[in-house]
Amino acid sequence: MTQDATITRKASDTADDSDIVLAAHNITVGFEDNIVLENLSLDIRRGEILGFVGASGAGKSVLLRTVLGLTKKRSGTIKIFGLDVDKASEVERMRLDMRLGVLFQHGALFSALTVLENVQVPMREYLDLPKRLMDELALLKVELVGLPRDAAQKFPSELSGGMIKRAALARALALDPDIVFLDEPTSGLDPIGAADFDELVAKLRDTMGLTVYMVTHDLDSLFAVCDRIAVLGKKRVLIEGTIEDMLASEEPWVKSYFRGKRARQIDLAARG
Repeated sequence: MTQDATITRKASDTADDSDIVLAAHNITVGFEDNIVLENLSLDIRRGEILGFVGASGAGKSVLLRTVLGLTKKRSGTIKIFGLDVDKASEVERMRLDMRLGVLFQHGALFSALTVLENVQVPMREYLDLPKRLMDELALLKVELVGLPRDAAQKFPSELSGGMIKRAALARALALDPDIVFLDEPTSGLDPIGAADFDELVAKLRDTMGLTVYMVTHDLDSLFAVCDRIAVLGKKRVLIEGTIEDMLASEEPWVKSYFRGKRARQIDLAARG
């Protein structure tokens, strides 16, 4: 990949503790006798796009759901914006939830609701706004993710795969969050659509000051938009760092994934 084809990354290698917006430490998650994550630790820095990658079934989505409070952990601590989520009051947790946006795999839109109504779901849950204002705000989010205004009145069944992803992203942005969690955001998209979505995510990060946690298998996304990458394996984070760190790693799975037969061949010197 040439430098022109790569979306500019933000410098994040000088971050200190004050830049850490999400800290998951010594996380263990299991289901009956099956331990999926064990003493896993991961920090996410303010303003970065972190790519989280690992083999299928390794536990990437389990960690995401654990961070969001959808899956119970057996041990460990999760702090978001310095708040220990286990010790948060109901009011603190509600305020925290409003600062988080989530795009679930496959979009997870409500089929019986229009795009506009889907985007308004978080607004109805957390805010008390007049319908006209909610309509205007939802339309702004629809346009923000690159959808035409008339898409707002369509149902998910009337949308293409790429439009569903964008509609789901609009819903994730409904409350102007500080962190956005993306679960396989480019899965099912053709290469052009996936590249456009990556570019959109990078643009939104820069314009809205977002921090992005992206679970992905997409090598193009990892190369193009991620500031750092964390690799999950053996129930923990095997390695984290830049794409250059991934390419230099001799960890067997990391080496196979980033330098194997199907890995991208890029000219690091050309990328600068």
